[in-house]
Amino acid sequence: MNLGPALLAVGAGEWPDHFEQFAAALDPEWIEQALSATGTATVRRRKLPAEQVVWLVIGMGLCRNRSIQDVAQHLRLVLPAATAKGHAGSLTSSAVVQARARLGCEPVRELFRQTAEHWAVSAADTQRWRGLAVYGVDGSTLRLADTPENESVFGRPGSSRGDAAYPQLRLVTLMALRTHLLAGLALSSYATGEVPLAETLWDRIPDASVTVLDRGFLSYRLLHRLQTQGSSRHWLIRAKNKSKWNVLRRLGANDHLVEITLPKQARRAHPELPETLLVRAVRYQRRGFRAQTLLTSLTDRELYPAAEIAALYHERWELELAFDELKTHTLEREETLRSRTPVRVQQEVWGLAIGYNLVRLAMARAAAQVGLPPIRLSYRHALLLIRDFWSLAAYTTGPGLLPRRIAELHLDLAQLVLPPRRSRRYPRAVKIKMSNYPRKR
Repeated sequence: MNLGPALLAVGAGEWPDHFEQFAAALDPEWIEQALSATGTATVRRRKLPAEQVVWLVIGMGLCRNRSIQDVAQHLRLVLPAATAKGHAGSLTSSAVVQARARLGCEPVRELFRQTAEHWAVSAADTQRWRGLAVYGVDGSTLRLADTPENESVFGRPGSSRGDAAYPQLRLVTLMALRTHLLAGLALSSYATGEVPLAETLWDRIPDASVTVLDRGFLSYRLLHRLQTQGSSRHWLIRAKNKSKWNVLRRLGANDHLVEITLPKQARRAHPELPETLLVRAVRYQRRGFRAQTLLTSLTDRELYPAAEIAALYHERWELELAFDELKTHTLEREETLRSRTPVRVQQEVWGLAIGYNLVRLAMARAAAQVGLPPIRLSYRHALLLIRDFWSLAAYTTGPGLLPRRIAELHLDLAQLVLPPRRSRRYPRAVKIKMSNYPRKR
């Protein structure tokens, strides 16, 4: 894993020789570029300069089991105090808050954009389906600390007993489905819908790709934009029950080329839209489930068989698994995020996304060594191994032994192989009973 020792080394303001190989994962120049582009680079000497605060925000996400001050000390991010012994300086909670406030969220967001563009696109290229990179788009929510500032900016969802207990933010992610690397992320208040948020991600989808979407994103304007603003940018989505079309030609069993007439209201609002869309409708049924119809721009039946399209759609579930990895394993199922103000909330989310990608990048490299898809490795155990590696590498590894320890880490990750994915046999069901107690106001 390239991150851990780099985090340990960056606190000293230089890159020791035996840590140089770790710099390849997250190039320090990317951090400098992000800080320069947003005008937040540190000019005068501080205990916690902007460069170190970036690492602190990333470490906050991955080391959820430690306090923020402990993360800074644990990763050696505090510059040495001006003493004869040169011990690391102490760090108070107020100093962390002030340092994070000086940094803001823009540099971390810019750093995520740079790293995601580099890592996720490259990873998706290695796991193509019939020549197309496979992406997915879906949304989720995160609970925030119950403060007036967070509530005023992000809002609360409603419930049967009034307002929810915590403010929440809404996020939409663009992910390389076969590696779980995040290629894009959009944040907003809870009141913002997923479809408007997704519009900001459409330009990040590369050419020669197919994007799998949940049927909640069935917006003909978005799908037309995705398909036309690029080369070979395809989409795959499940039709809604009320979706209507005219069958033009039969391509095979339960496989038709259809024409969808766009609503007049949508065309009045967006005159650039055509009167009709030419799409392919594939109907299929799995045992124990109702029959479903998929709509897609993959109209070539020879190049894209219907059975493979149906199987490809179910890879959309990888997004739900990624949300579980973020919320359950990375955030340790904590009730809310740590940050108590909106700017630091966004900063924390961007840092969490970078840290998650770093773990997934290490897993992808380990999977390549054993010839397996990255999704066949256990994220939970990989995260724990990497946390332990951070804790021990600086104290137990000398310069001569570090390359061997890195190789051993990758071998350990490669041994965390999961069984092949099973097809779901039973529909999802909610079994958790709501509390009978009223919400504390």
